[in-house]
Amino acid sequence: MIDILGDWKRSHFCGSISASDIGKEVCLMGWVQRRRDHGGLIFIDLRDRQGIAQLALDPDRDPEAHAKAERVRGEYVVAVRGIVSARPEGTVNPKMATGEVEVEVKQLRILNNSETPPFMIEDNVDVAENIRLKHRYLDLRRPSLQNNLILRHKVAQIVRNYLDDTGFLEVETPVLTKSTPEGARDYLVPSRVNPGMFYALPQSPQLFKQLLMVSGFDRYYQIVKCFRDEDLRADRQPEFTQIDCELSFVDRQDIMEIMEGMIAKVFRETLGVELTLPMLRISYTEALARFGVDNPDMRFELELVEISNLVKDCGFKVFADAVKKGGIVKLLNAKQCASFSRKEIDDLTEFVKIYGAKGLAYVKVQEDGSWQSPIAKFFTDKEIALIDEAAGSEPGDLLLFAADTFKVANESLGRLRGLLGQKLGLARKDDFRFVWVTDFPLLEWDGEARRHVAVHHPFTAPLDEDIALLDGDPGSARAKAYDLVLNGSEIGGGSIRIHNREVQNKMFSLMGITAEEAEEKFGFLLSALSYGAPPHGGIAFGLDRLMMILTGSDSIRDVIAFPKTQKATCLLSEAPGEVDDKQLRELSIRRAVRNN
Repeated sequence: MIDILGDWKRSHFCGSISASDIGKEVCLMGWVQRRRDHGGLIFIDLRDRQGIAQLALDPDRDPEAHAKAERVRGEYVVAVRGIVSARPEGTVNPKMATGEVEVEVKQLRILNNSETPPFMIEDNVDVAENIRLKHRYLDLRRPSLQNNLILRHKVAQIVRNYLDDTGFLEVETPVLTKSTPEGARDYLVPSRVNPGMFYALPQSPQLFKQLLMVSGFDRYYQIVKCFRDEDLRADRQPEFTQIDCELSFVDRQDIMEIMEGMIAKVFRETLGVELTLPMLRISYTEALARFGVDNPDMRFELELVEISNLVKDCGFKVFADAVKKGGIVKLLNAKQCASFSRKEIDDLTEFVKIYGAKGLAYVKVQEDGSWQSPIAKFFTDKEIALIDEAAGSEPGDLLLFAADTFKVANESLGRLRGLLGQKLGLARKDDFRFVWVTDFPLLEWDGEARRHVAVHHPFTAPLDEDIALLDGDPGSARAKAYDLVLNGSEIGGGSIRIHNREVQNKMFSLMGITAEEAEEKFGFLLSALSYGAPPHGGIAFGLDRLMMILTGSDSIRDVIAFPKTQKATCLLSEAPGEVDDKQLRELSIRRAVRNN
């Protein structure tokens, strides 16, 4: 039998009672974590989002409440009234925030029953993620996930307060927008009232926040949902949340300083960590030279070294040919890793193949300084000495080499560096190292499309000193772009925007977008740039990815209330799902393929 709540009002959260409440009458409500019967005396651990309180039910105190407690099972929803008392000597639980006290129950109401859950509602439960996601409403009862979302709420509040104090205005931008297929694939929404026409869900509020700058709002922000139809992984979701900002009359330095203050406030007020400001800044070129990637993990060294000039004429054909074909040879000195087994090295080789490398050459530096390696015989003593000097080799080191195109050699060794940082315990989760990466290339050549594409997006301004390159050598032009990287993850990125219509048209032209196409896709922006657009720029932070790092989570799904799987499905609601033919007809859509 289910009781009604009636006129009972909760006086405390379960996790908030303490020794200071001893003697007080309280009313608690929550879920039964577990029930223990000690020969007549029944103990119930009652849980809510703030913690667990122990309830003690004595048949001599209230026989009716005790009788109800005998029916209670895990995850039943109950409310109790009782007196807070000190736990008997020897039963204090120092591991619990409420471990000094218990509630002597006088009345108990069973507000709802529960079937036996498919898994225990507790942290460190060993259950497949697909089961957890299918029953996400149960999974979210676990303290760790609740704490993640509570911290997420706190971060959002800190961000809002900081930006408000810094003169930003929160403005909502449209969710149904126009498709501008220059980046990732859009999610499309058919229009019923405009048959054959489609909206796109925004990948970012980019154009609208620029228009707000043209409108004179000066400083805008929004904590906003964005959508990208792309292949997923542990730190990506098809719908994600950005802390989106745009400012007028600023340069890159202004934006970086303001955003550093915001991030520092978040870390101070959530983790009690004081960040050193200003944060480190390195150029894109330096990042690739030292770390192979543009999102380097600065928690450890293991820097890459290019040795192309040292091996261009060596006897090892793989190295020499790579240089002759315009590629490079780089090495990574895995300090004191010469003890790696052949299988471990083979596993590293398979790993770099993910990034296009054809293989991975290696050298183990022996105690006498000699090389143990299948490739050692191809090098002269002088070449070995020069390579050892460049690598800073010492006995016990493992030298790992990549010889390939500039992109493949850098990325494969750069990703391998990150893997080794994890494998060797060099990348601690409680060590937070930030770095701004700046001066990205403005454009890169797409060999398949036979045209330039924007490295960030088409609205990014070139460096002032590189504007002249747009007419003769656009591939060498650098962008007024900047990414904030934390522990090897890009948590934010932005740029100073093009605010001059002529330069924006030039950018479109370099990307192979005709004047007609530019007008069709971006005509409203080009028109706005003709009416006194101020110099402006902005940045967007991935809130989900930032939360993943703040909470030390291994998956972005653990910091989102209702995430999608890596196949972009929701196991809880079974989205996406089919729609009936009537709905499709209303949208002027014909089903081309039917599922069997």
